[in-house]
Amino acid sequence: MNKSILKAHLALLGANLIYGVNYIIAKGIMPDKIGPDAFVFIRLLFATPLFWILKKFVITERVATRDYLRLMLCGLLGAAANQLLFFHGINLTSPVDASIIMTVVPVIVLVFGALILHERITRNKLIGITIGGIGAVALILYGKEASGTSSLLGNLFIFLNASSYSLYLVFVKPLMRKYNSVTVVSWVFLFGFLFTFPIGIGDFMNTNYEAFTLGTYLTVGFVVIFTTFFAYLFNIYSLSHVSPSVTSSYIYLQPLISFLMVLLYANVFDQKEYAQDINLVKIISGILVIFGVYMVSRKSKVKV
Repeated sequence: MNKSILKAHLALLGANLIYGVNYIIAKGIMPDKIGPDAFVFIRLLFATPLFWILKKFVITERVATRDYLRLMLCGLLGAAANQLLFFHGINLTSPVDASIIMTVVPVIVLVFGALILHERITRNKLIGITIGGIGAVALILYGKEASGTSSLLGNLFIFLNASSYSLYLVFVKPLMRKYNSVTVVSWVFLFGFLFTFPIGIGDFMNTNYEAFTLGTYLTVGFVVIFTTFFAYLFNIYSLSHVSPSVTSSYIYLQPLISFLMVLLYANVFDQKEYAQDINLVKIISGILVIFGVYMVSRKSKVKV
């Protein structure tokens, strides 16, 4: 394995470690310290300039006028709607539930790709969609009856977040082929911030920042700098060296990391509300979703 490939795998590992940890870290300060809308507002308020500063040093290219509408749509789906849905969802439900539901993204991308781009669905992929869908739906519905920090509404928000992000991936694909990825993400975050502004500005202004502790500021900083800025750059770097299928396979790490973080919080930090977040139903649902994603990502054998 050459150095570039090794660095790409390390970047993917780093990005998914960040995402896996983020489920419980972001949840930790909501809603006592900050509401979901204000949290997303802050995330976009500070991350957007970081991407534009990077763009200034990395590349200068003009965007065709006809592509601004698609960039606006990507900003709505990929930066505004999906982040608002995610933070409202994680505020209400278990980090374990959220991390399992998010692994269904490749399955939803395949469905939207077939509906919008008319991409072919093979038998293996159809099986994967069915199995993964059963696992995801079972987990969402189980949130109504589950103990711990799970909830039906929170799980539904996370699923809608995954759907919004998947639709974004379908619409952004032609732009990624046409422009540098840093250019695309800069515009996506700018439009996302503009869409989020009227929703989040009120909560942002009314947040009691005097109640913030050092831990609160560190959590917000982690979400802005690591979960938003660095994790996305890690994914961009990896895509230039390894295939998308390799990149998507690392999403399997997120439930595992979330499981470990929940166990750590419940048993080491004595956060008893997380003690019942892991049970047999969630494990079986997670296995179904992951197996479904595996079937979707599996390459069909070519007959000769």
